[in-house]
Amino acid sequence: MSHLGSTLVALVTTSLAVAGMVSAAPPATAAQTVASAQRLLNDLGCDAGVADGVFGTRSKAAVIKFQAANALAQTASLDTATWRRLGAATKVRCDRRPVPAGSGSGRRIVVSRTQNYVWLVRADGTVRWQGGVIDNPSVFGTGTYPSGAACGRPAHVLHNTDYSGTLRLDHYSRIRTGLCGVGFHRVPVRKSDGTQIHADWLLGTNLKESHGCLRVTARTAQEIWDFTQSSVPVVFRP
Repeated sequence: MSHLGSTLVALVTTSLAVAGMVSAAPPATAAQTVASAQRLLNDLGCDAGVADGVFGTRSKAAVIKFQAANALAQTASLDTATWRRLGAATKVRCDRRPVPAGSGSGRRIVVSRTQNYVWLVRADGTVRWQGGVIDNPSVFGTGTYPSGAACGRPAHVLHNTDYSGTLRLDHYSRIRTGLCGVGFHRVPVRKSDGTQIHADWLLGTNLKESHGCLRVTARTAQEIWDFTQSSVPVVFRP
């Protein structure tokens, strides 16, 4: 084809495209946008926030939670493996996950350090409640510890206080790890203004780290409080 002919074809194609009659073929990953990922993650209970197409910290946290629930590398990025699992027919939700294998049997609390997640398991093996946590694995290791009073301190404190005296730790339920001040509690609240020190959507990730306790939502803290009115094993898995 001559140079003139090529030019005419290009002009005609462009004109048709403008008229809406011809369009260029979209790239293979055109559907894989940040906004579409946010919608998928929200549908799976991962809490990516508004599907605005902005890949901020909240979206990254949602990706981490999805990756953790589905045994993927926690890259915090929309990599190929993550997109593949998001599009798969079978995948694990962020907010309803199976109890880890090898966590024992009977009535117990199970914590996965890898998933940053907690399950309250009834005696028959069914799950009463579950949710994300923020912890600090360097304070004590994996193993099984009873809940209850320790070091002369009560098993439960409705409004505990951190060492600085500036934060309130609501619905504090103690774990007997060999340390005196370790337990579950709501994400700390500033006494000065009543606000949490970080958002709930960070729970279930390693984007924050506690001083040793396990931070959870206000609802999860209340569920654990009720569940541990009699001593219960707390099983920490890798």
